[in-house]
Amino acid sequence: MQQVKSAVGGVQVPANAQSQVINGMSSSVLGSLTQTVGKPGGVDLIKNLLSGATSAASSPITQLAGNLFNTNVLSKLNLGSALNGALSGLIPGVMSKLSGILRDRDGDGDVDFNDIILALKGGAAGGATGALGNVAANAAKSILGGIFKK
Repeated sequence: MQQVKSAVGGVQVPANAQSQVINGMSSSVLGSLTQTVGKPGGVDLIKNLLSGATSAASSPITQLAGNLFNTNVLSKLNLGSALNGALSGLIPGVMSKLSGILRDRDGDGDVDFNDIILALKGGAAGGATGALGNVAANAAKSILGGIFKK
């Protein structure tokens, strides 16, 4: 949420639409992650994005977040094509803030389930911190909950 607020803060959004834009962008990012996890190969797509193996700009998860944002938020606000374009262009930047949050935290040479757990706990190798860490932890918990049906 903090990364979204920061990104949107650089664009002149009418006061009456700011909360809808911020909440809609946050929901779109989380929605793209939760929808992806249920697809064949989705866990690998998320792992590749969060570990930095795939750039946010080229990730289908980023593309899905943009589509969700355009369809569910921007199309209903009537902000004009220039402002819609500027706001849509923020999605890759927000998604790139998630890139690299997963890394080999347990020292076994790969990014695996143990590293995810350590990241959620703020593990030994300098876990996710601050607002971004909270967004990432909540997204990861939601994703893991979806995987394990909890």
